[in-house]
Amino acid sequence: MSREKLPVSERLKVLDNVTLYKTGKWWSAIALVESFGRRQIAMYLWLNKEGKWKRNQKYIIHNESEWNKVKEAVEKFISQLD
Repeated sequence: MSREKLPVSERLKVLDNVTLYKTGKWWSAIALVESFGRRQIAMYLWLNKEGKWKRNQKYIIHNESEWNKVKEAVEKFISQLD
């Protein structure tokens, strides 16, 4: 996992980040960002188009309660992946 500079909006201050995976075509990362004075966790997926990383998907987690709902929903299905 790396901490290279993420291709996000200049309006966001990236406080920390972790790359989940990166290939020549796809890049996925989690970032702790500050936006308009509020901290959020952002899950990103970028697609490399003609040598430039373009955001394909972005999901924001605003607070711990929201994360717990996401985590609970994912854990409900995770055993079905085996």
